[in-house]
Amino acid sequence: MKQILRIITLGSSLALSFATLTSPAFAAAKAKMNVVFILADDLGWSDTTLYGTTSFYETPNIERLAKRGMLFNNAYTAHPLCSPTRSSIMTGLDPARTGFTSAAGHTPNVNLEKTLAVRGRPDQKVLTPQSVSRLDTKYVTLAETIKGAGYVTGHFGKWHLGKEPYTPLEHGFDVDVPHWHGPGPAGSYVAPWRFPDALDFDPTVPNEHIEDRMADEACAFLEANKDKPFFLNYWAFSVHGPWDGKKSLIKKYAAKADPKNPQRLPVYGAMVESLDDAVGQLLDTLDRLKLNENTIVVFFSDNGGNMYSRVDDLPPTSNAPLRGGKAMIYEGGTRVPCAVVWPGQTKPGSLSEAFLSSTDWYPTLIDMLKIPRPEGLKFDGVSHVPSLMGKAAPRDSLFCFVPNYYAKPGTIPSTYLRRGDWKLIRFHGDGDKGADRFELYNLADDIGESKNVAKANPKLVKEMNAEISAYLARTDALIPVPNPAYKSDAKIASASPATQRKRQDPTKHFERSDRNKDGFVTLEEFIGNPKNRNVPALTKQFKKRDANHDGRLTLKEMKK
Repeated sequence: MKQILRIITLGSSLALSFATLTSPAFAAAKAKMNVVFILADDLGWSDTTLYGTTSFYETPNIERLAKRGMLFNNAYTAHPLCSPTRSSIMTGLDPARTGFTSAAGHTPNVNLEKTLAVRGRPDQKVLTPQSVSRLDTKYVTLAETIKGAGYVTGHFGKWHLGKEPYTPLEHGFDVDVPHWHGPGPAGSYVAPWRFPDALDFDPTVPNEHIEDRMADEACAFLEANKDKPFFLNYWAFSVHGPWDGKKSLIKKYAAKADPKNPQRLPVYGAMVESLDDAVGQLLDTLDRLKLNENTIVVFFSDNGGNMYSRVDDLPPTSNAPLRGGKAMIYEGGTRVPCAVVWPGQTKPGSLSEAFLSSTDWYPTLIDMLKIPRPEGLKFDGVSHVPSLMGKAAPRDSLFCFVPNYYAKPGTIPSTYLRRGDWKLIRFHGDGDKGADRFELYNLADDIGESKNVAKANPKLVKEMNAEISAYLARTDALIPVPNPAYKSDAKIASASPATQRKRQDPTKHFERSDRNKDGFVTLEEFIGNPKNRNVPALTKQFKKRDANHDGRLTLKEMKK
């Protein structure tokens, strides 16, 4: 009798399974294309093997991804810092419009409105906008639109657009792991981490690397939702500071380091490889689940490589042959690696010279998924479906608005226009008597932006500057204005590090610096707001105090 019942039950289950498999809903779900959006953090255009610019880093999986689809040679971020770029991806709007113009997504102050500073330092020529610090829930995000079309949505890794009530869970994602608002992983990249206990994110293995864990979590999401349409947002922590990696990989790249190569920091090489391993794990999982022919995969970065911080007296990386890097208006700050796999549409191994901006992802992805644009929603970005299908590019120009001063010496409030091979940079109020100053480069001849040809091309400068003015007007940008307190001979007085230490109670200093209250102070917490701070000197102080070189300070170390 039991056997008969078992057979009947099995038959019923098979009938139900068959009915499910043949149901219109299941067929529709399988017909929908999935999305895996991989966003690296601070990974420069020259930090992968995609463009033949490095002999130090190894990125076979990122290269494997690119060979499956289209590689973009002119992909740009809307800003050379992380939070503004991430907001542009989620909204399709330019940072000039939203007011998100600084990496302020983890700062304590909540600011949702763009405003112009009412005062400035006497050594600064212009008054600059005060950046928005959270991704306002008034925006209909990319995740919300895709979720509204019946997709399961998951965010894994870095967010940097605000903690509650501005997390991925308030912006259209069903899942958010590890649900962390900071600029990097809590504590370090290698377990044990210092995430708050409330996150329940303990390591699963000793000395677990954060990218290994994030890839495991993301792949578990793929496994759990393999029979549903999904949008996986894999925003890696790598290769942002605090710089840390697997000891075996650090040792490997230490053996490879060439003192003549500007890319020679072993820990950075280790972090690049861990990022690449995570990409490989995602691709392998898609292949194993037989989802590779039904999944769009995007690889992108949020800004150029960091070349001004110091780790063991070396910059983290070099963006050569590009000029500058993270936080800077030059090519090294905003030009990033990019590859897209769109099964059945992008030609494997193809190369596109189309201009692509981070603001373009929202309209592009919903067009690829055939999701109607929400009523009344407007974008600064454009859809790159034509480019991906090998047709005419939808853009002939790109703009970038960087209106603030940053810790990197030489960062000046500015806006650029790239049109064809030409790139014009307007430095706001940085010329004689408060006038704007201009630099013009022909990137076809001078990719390193070493020869300013503005004086030789006054007509072109005037023409392109008019386009910049029109762009600033249509995005309602807060343009820097002359600073009435500016003095040409002004110098900012600052106490020596020793004097500063005497003036501060170490315990109180530690408590103030430990913003996430995890019992440790990271380098970024130690520095605080990098604006108006002597970052190199503070970094040196931090390294001296960090006795065990784990990238974080205890109270005891702080008191040294």
